[in-house]
Amino acid sequence: MTKFLLSLHVLAAIVAVGPVTVAASMFPPSARKALAEPDSERAVSAVRLLHRICRVYGGVGIAVPVLGFATAMSMGVLKDAWLIVSMLLTALAAMVLLALVLPRQEEILEGIGCTAVDVGTTARLAMFTGLFNLLWATVTILMIVRPGSTTGA
Repeated sequence: MTKFLLSLHVLAAIVAVGPVTVAASMFPPSARKALAEPDSERAVSAVRLLHRICRVYGGVGIAVPVLGFATAMSMGVLKDAWLIVSMLLTALAAMVLLALVLPRQEEILEGIGCTAVDVGTTARLAMFTGLFNLLWATVTILMIVRPGSTTGA
């Protein structure tokens, strides 16, 4: 059962978190283009699509910690420090996405065609997106290295 849960956990991470990190990273430069060319339906559509990917796959991404917790329970590692740190960083990444990235994407989408959004807004969004991606990269490294692991990694 552990291998099955671990497989689902890794697949969920790849399928859900991967698209969010890529789409969120592509959003700020695409938003700058759409803000510069508000009459370009293609530029505006691209930004809308990237935001939708972030929202939908961010929601699907809840499966990652749920399956990770189930896997950790079956492995008996819930009290290991590396896992606790990973869970805290995962929660922090979710908060960054929900409180800082998605709302700013929505703000930018609403501001296309207006002068309400400036370059600073997209720069701050890029910074928060980078933080989100850094948190996920750190969690991924912790999952691979697992300090104290007996697998020799």
